[in-house]
Amino acid sequence: MSDVTLYHWEPNANSGKPMLALMEKGVEFESHYLDLLNFDQHQPDYLAINPQGTIPAMTHRHPEMGDRVLTESTAIMEYVDAAFPGPKLMPDDPKDQWRVRWWMKFIDQWLAPSFSMIGWSVFIGPAVRKKDPKELEAAIDRIPLPERRVAWRKAIYGAFGEEEMKESQRRVAVGIRMLEDALSQREWLACDEYSLADINGFNSTYALPLSQPDLANDEKTPHILEWLRKVYERPATKKTWAMGKTDMVKRVKLLERS
Repeated sequence: MSDVTLYHWEPNANSGKPMLALMEKGVEFESHYLDLLNFDQHQPDYLAINPQGTIPAMTHRHPEMGDRVLTESTAIMEYVDAAFPGPKLMPDDPKDQWRVRWWMKFIDQWLAPSFSMIGWSVFIGPAVRKKDPKELEAAIDRIPLPERRVAWRKAIYGAFGEEEMKESQRRVAVGIRMLEDALSQREWLACDEYSLADINGFNSTYALPLSQPDLANDEKTPHILEWLRKVYERPATKKTWAMGKTDMVKRVKLLERS
């Protein structure tokens, strides 16, 4: 039985970040899959672990310090890198460390929410909307965080406003330009070695050629496409994505070289 249990959904966005970090470090962990579309994250057994009902969460049985419960995907990644042996995912140089954290914050606070709004509008909302309306309302009422209840209602009932969607698309376009510029200067996103910034960025942007074909393609953003392919080709990424259970994971196949 592993000392580490990760509660996660698909190897995508927030769930994919600690999954891939654990794989890169070579840390064995028990996978506890939560079906986000069936609201598993709001069931009592999971709320006992993470009362906020957000995914992912990780538990670590520490031999000296006892059981630890960790939440928030980016913070979990930093914990994984610091707490376990294996390849370092944070560079030694302080300025490179700053750049890693700068990019992770930018992705978490600027890009990821915009990707999420677009994704919820075109994928999660329609998928969940097929359920019985009474069951849906009951499921929404169980969500602990009020702001998450608002977001789920907007996603399920297609209530994102036109201005909200336009702003998300604008932010995505700005982010793509910034990523392309950064990757034209360095081998990896934050520095010349693979880091947590690449793990964070990949899990939010791997499907860009599919979701934003006019903005992210081999002609307009060759450095982004090469970066995504290099991350996808890493053994840890392959192992992580093999853990997916829905058709969502098939999207990563678009990164295979012809």
